[in-house]
Formats: sequence, C-alpha cells, structure tokens
Amino acid sequence: METFDSIVEEVKVLGRDLAEQVKKLIHEGNVRRIIIKDEKGNTFVEIPVSIAAVGAVFAPVVAAVGALAAMAAKFTIVVEKVHTPPPPPPPPSPETPAP
Repeated sequence: METFDSIVEEVKVLGRDLAEQVKKLIHEGNVRRIIIKDEKGNTFVEIPVSIAAVGAVFAPVVAAVGALAAMAAKFTIVVEKVHTPPPPPPPPSPETPAP
C-alpha cells in the first residue's frame, strides 16, 4: 500500500492579507513549506517552515513577506502540510458481543 506524507493546498489572498496569513500558517505547526506566487504563477519565495519556526528567523521572514505584499495585489500561497493519518479504530472489547 502506498503512503503519502504530505498534502498540498493552495490559498488565494490579497496583498494586504499576505503577511497575516503566512503567520497563521506557520503557527499551525503541521506546515512543512510555504511557497508564495503572484497571480501569473511566478514564485516569489519558498519558505521551509522548519527553519522559519525558529523564533530568531521568524520575524525577518514575516517582514520579507510583508514587503512582497507591496509588489502585487493578489497572491497564491501554496502550503505543503505534513499528513498525519487518523489513528486506527480501537479493537472491539471482549465484553461487547459482535453484531
């Protein structure tokens, strides 16, 4: 059986909301990488979140994203998240009869 370890989502945002959305995604904790593209699909920046999550590096990354917001009106944020499969169901209890 093939397993997948990441999920990719795309979120469209306006320039004024870009920095706030990136902060929110970084704080989620299960985000692996963030890619910011303009409305034509050109990549502006790729942020490996494992690096950005370190406190000293986080502030300059958000400042750079804020500066990007002045360059275009609409952006697409491509978010690569870690896939955590749901836990398996517990085994049936020996006290309850099977249907």
